[in-house]
Formats: sequence, structure tokens, C-alpha cells
Amino acid sequence: MKLHELHAAEGSRNTRKRVGRGTSSGFGKTSGRGQKGQLSRQGGHTRLGFEGGQMPLFRTMPKRGFKNVNRKEYAIINLDDLNKFEDGSEVTVAGLKEKGLVKKELSGVKLLAKGELKVKLNVKVNKVSATAKKAVEEAGGSVEVI
Repeated sequence: MKLHELHAAEGSRNTRKRVGRGTSSGFGKTSGRGQKGQLSRQGGHTRLGFEGGQMPLFRTMPKRGFKNVNRKEYAIINLDDLNKFEDGSEVTVAGLKEKGLVKKELSGVKLLAKGELKVKLNVKVNKVSATAKKAVEEAGGSVEVI
């Protein structure tokens, strides 16, 4: 190591811009803020969406639709996903998470009838479509809504 290769450790030196410390610093007098105007003032910033007193764009647009705050969202499982389970086993929400079929449990798990079920299972889920229930029972299994 040579003398010219020495340098300070990362974060050990103050790199803050010292403004208002004379003209030769490059940030004297107006301190890098330019002349006059809102942005040269202390606290000179506007809130998001403010357009200088002009009617903001988001207020000129009509409101559309309705967002239900009490909406329940279900994780979807299809019949062909259940073929990963062994014949005669019990399928629960915990078992589905273990197999990686459900990433996160939202308001529950819903079984839909996409695909074909080839094994006999006892399924315990939060919701089930009528077609899926019929398909599970035809395969020799049972469905319980929890």
C-alpha cells in the first residue's frame, strides 16, 4: 500500500453539502436554490397532485365504480391440483399450503371444477363450486365446507 492509495472508510467522512458559506464554495448566496419563486423559499414544496391552484386533474375526472372494503378474496384451487394428494387422504388448508398449492391464505380457499380428479379424497375447504363438489363425490370422495 502506498500513500496515494489511502482513502477514508465508507461513511466516516461528512459528505453533506454546506450551503450558504461564501461565493467560492459554489453554494453561497442563494445556496443552490436559484432566484425567487416558491422553490427558493423555506418549506417551498407542494403536496402531491397540487397544480398551483388550478383544478387538479384527479378532481376533474368523474368517479367510477364502487370498491367494497369488506370484500372477501379466496385462494383458488382446481380439481387437477388435487391429484398431487394420495388416494384416500384428507385435504385441508394446511395440507394445501404444505404442498405449495396455496401461497397465502386470504379469506380462505375455494375449490373450482377445472380439470379432472383421478383420486378419492376427503376435501375440507372454505368454499366449493357445485360442479367441483359433484366431481369429488363422483370420484368417491367427500367435501366438507369449513
